[in-house]
Amino acid sequence: MEVVHTAIAIVLVVGLIIWVKVDPVISLVIASLYLGLAAGVGFADTITAITEGFGSIMAEVGLLIGFGVLIGALLHSLGTFRKLVHALLKVVGAKRLPYALTGALSTVFPSIYVDVQVVLAAPIARSSAPHVGPRGLAHLAGAIGTGIFAGYVFVIPGLAAVSIAGLLDVPLGTWMLYGIVLGPLTAVITTYLFGLMLRAGWWKPEADEAEDDPIDYDDGVEQNTAGTGPGERDTLHDVEVPLFTSLLPILVPLVMIAFGAFAELLDFSNAFIAFIGNANVALFVGLLGAYVLARAAAGTERTDKALKTGFHTTGEILLITGIGGSLGAVIEATGLDATLAGLFSASEGAAVVTSVLLAWFIAAVLHLAIGSVSVAAITAAGIIGPVLTSIEVAPIAIGLAIASGAMFALTVNSNFFWMFKSLLGLTTQGALKSMTVVTSIASLVSLPMVLAIAFVV
Repeated sequence: MEVVHTAIAIVLVVGLIIWVKVDPVISLVIASLYLGLAAGVGFADTITAITEGFGSIMAEVGLLIGFGVLIGALLHSLGTFRKLVHALLKVVGAKRLPYALTGALSTVFPSIYVDVQVVLAAPIARSSAPHVGPRGLAHLAGAIGTGIFAGYVFVIPGLAAVSIAGLLDVPLGTWMLYGIVLGPLTAVITTYLFGLMLRAGWWKPEADEAEDDPIDYDDGVEQNTAGTGPGERDTLHDVEVPLFTSLLPILVPLVMIAFGAFAELLDFSNAFIAFIGNANVALFVGLLGAYVLARAAAGTERTDKALKTGFHTTGEILLITGIGGSLGAVIEATGLDATLAGLFSASEGAAVVTSVLLAWFIAAVLHLAIGSVSVAAITAAGIIGPVLTSIEVAPIAIGLAIASGAMFALTVNSNFFWMFKSLLGLTTQGALKSMTVVTSIASLVSLPMVLAIAFVV
């Protein structure tokens, strides 16, 4: 019966979020309570599982998420990411901009929240589109969509990637080694395939692009959107910090984490290397660097404003992530892992394929139903995490499969979809033919690569 009750709990989460419009945090707590009580875990043990599950995941990723969001908020206040996109345009030219943009979004930009990324990238796409070609806006829109979410789910410190890794107990160094390849590769391949579709006549500007421009862009004006949607205008201009210098708070932590991971892999690690390669330490070093840069270049007032915005965003993300851990702990308490173990009793190869496809499918269905990549990824990881010990597939492969599935078909039930539509100046049909299509392609493109990883790790 635990399988039935788990399925009901998942449907309950989806139904509350979609139809009753209940906040995901409240929905996940209600589902966790239902599952624990209905499956016979008991009153006291259900509460224990919820609280310990929350605390366990916070111990894994709480500081990482907080540090990552704050780094992004501080660098956003310096105009770092706007400068990066302008530099790409100058270096690669307009024709290659879709590939440069999607590559940057999927490697450097995951340190900031997805809403901020699209606000930063959209005006560049709008102004550069005529130079890219007759379908320039469509190609750049697709590049933005796939780059943002390939980075968000695959690349550290993308919040979905960090959350999945924490819920499945995958070391961030290990995740980074695979994700830093899988994320940008998925984004570039998807952007290329979408370009082929555009050349084949997929895009109709008269029907897919809005005639009027609802957003009044100004290169010296940025929107304060580190929360869940567009906010009030921030009239502060970019400050004078060299681009490479302002990127150091991102690059230094990544180098530290990668060095620690390689040291462990090649068996030359020691206590000091493990310390500097620890993801919490590395991201704190990045946060210190971002804070010093912001204070020196932008002043105390602007720095404090950026931190305040980052703290606001962090609270929401931490609650959703923590409650995802609670649901996973309740599922584990039901004994579902023993029940599902029989699903993977086939031959070893078949079990690998079945496990990866099942993880992908659960995340994809949750995303289609809920409309949030992060909530779908966290919920899927919470469901699958307790049964990992029952299958002979590396947790990193299952985590990447969840990430791949969570991207599938971002559509009209997502707040980001409508923000994307407005900022890029698209019709609803145009947003469906770009954002929904490229996230679907990216999900399907990454799946075979995840399967290959599952067979070799």
